Amino acid sequence: SFIHSPKGFPKLKNDTFLRAARGEETEHTPVWCMRQAGRYLPEFRETRAAQDFFATCRSPKLCCELTLQPLRRFPLDAAIIFSDILVVPQALGMEVVMVPGKGPTFTEPLKEVEDLLKLRQKVDVTAELGYVFQAITLTRHSLEGRVPLIGFSGAPWTLMSYMIEGGGSTTMSKAKSWLYRHPEASHRLLRLLADVVTDYLVGQVAAGAQALQLFESHAGHLGPEQFQDFALPYIRDIARAVKSKLKEEALPLVPMIIFAKDAHYALRDLAHAGYEVVGLDWTIRPQEARAQIGKDVTLQGNLDPCALYAPKEKIGELVKKMLEGFGTQRYIANLGHGLYPDMNPEHVGAFVEAVHAHSRHINKH
Repeated sequence: SFIHSPKGFPKLKNDTFLRAARGEETEHTPVWCMRQAGRYLPEFRETRAAQDFFATCRSPKLCCELTLQPLRRFPLDAAIIFSDILVVPQALGMEVVMVPGKGPTFTEPLKEVEDLLKLRQKVDVTAELGYVFQAITLTRHSLEGRVPLIGFSGAPWTLMSYMIEGGGSTTMSKAKSWLYRHPEASHRLLRLLADVVTDYLVGQVAAGAQALQLFESHAGHLGPEQFQDFALPYIRDIARAVKSKLKEEALPLVPMIIFAKDAHYALRDLAHAGYEVVGLDWTIRPQEARAQIGKDVTLQGNLDPCALYAPKEKIGELVKKMLEGFGTQRYIANLGHGLYPDMNPEHVGAFVEAVHAHSRHINKH
């Protein structure tokens, strides 16, 4: 069903991120940043200027360029493909536009249960999302083995919430009302999304992705019960199904990361959901996360992105404290959410360098 990954990818020179993800020993703690390809970089704004946002997503050449930009500046340990989680609802036939000052907006969000019938019930991911696969293959070659390339997708509940709200929302009340009023229809939609996400992630590995991250960005809008019913089962299913399809298709079993923002109440469950890495936001103490998640899963995170507004020396101190809290092994340093557009690139550099310097120092002593 999928085009097998073209052989002849360049040999990987820095596998620190993959080793940490698999729980192997590393000389330094690897680091990357969510939204590292983003508007905080002037070169990103220049490349993106003339182009509609989703047209950019559909151009493998531009995605490759945007993915590589941060790596030219910073000694990051991983690249993440430039794309958007909303390409999945687009693949289901929904129209999404990027409205300046407002963000992504669905022209016709799902309002009634009957609207589910308008969605494509069977998605050929190669036909609908082949442009992402092309971007991954091109980028994997262009990286020349410098660092591994991460592929990603939104998780079903987060995608569903956008499809019903029609964009961002502070309460998610429209989407949550579906969970209470239309539980069966909600599960139908979530199942459809989980199936597409599974095929999409497998296709990304076939195209050359060396790790995968699932973003449950809107987990914090759910409480423990709703998360248990409407988010966790699909998060688990995706890990299981992706792994079994990778085996079937003789593709590499790549490490998988689950990032469920603001879902402390679910860390114990997420530790057993089938992912090698659990990503953390900045609202939990490293020691507490480690205690809940145990020793068999790698942690990723969790510096408050706003810490990057601090002076560079202060960033170094915060990083040192974070590394002491997590320990330098079975750990991938990152922010607790994405970089903001008004951040100073030099401060991002200070963060990356502090992770490398302090973790090497701790490992030596």
